[in-house]
Amino acid sequence: MMELRHGTFSYLPALTDDEIADQVRYALGNGWPVSIEYSDDPHPRNVYWEMWGLPLFDLTEPDGVLAQINECRATYPNHYIRVLAYDAGLGRQTTAMHFLVQRPAEEPGFLLTRVEGPDRSQRYGLSPYATTRPAGTRYP
Repeated sequence: MMELRHGTFSYLPALTDDEIADQVRYALGNGWPVSIEYSDDPHPRNVYWEMWGLPLFDLTEPDGVLAQINECRATYPNHYIRVLAYDAGLGRQTTAMHFLVQRPAEEPGFLLTRVEGPDRSQRYGLSPYATTRPAGTRYP
């Protein structure tokens, strides 16, 4: 079954904790604050995930970020969890990097629907199977 492709490194195998620490170290070395977010609705257009705590400013080593990731993993073992790094270098807050650090054990996938329109046009829609269940119960 195909996995969700989301963020930087999405076509690579899952990152180990050491690899996550290396990426966080890179972000911190560039002066980018880091935050952790989680969601049980990974739809590609769902850009507003729940934030785990506040963004982590003024860190120089990834240990504090990894501790927060592990707390989030323990609290939400069946959710997607991602790390984001923000760059304010252009005078506005932009996402410089984000990547998944956890996936649910079972990913139900997405339903692709096709609607025929006028003049033989076709429109496609994408909806996650997970959203057929109420929030909080989407993953076993």
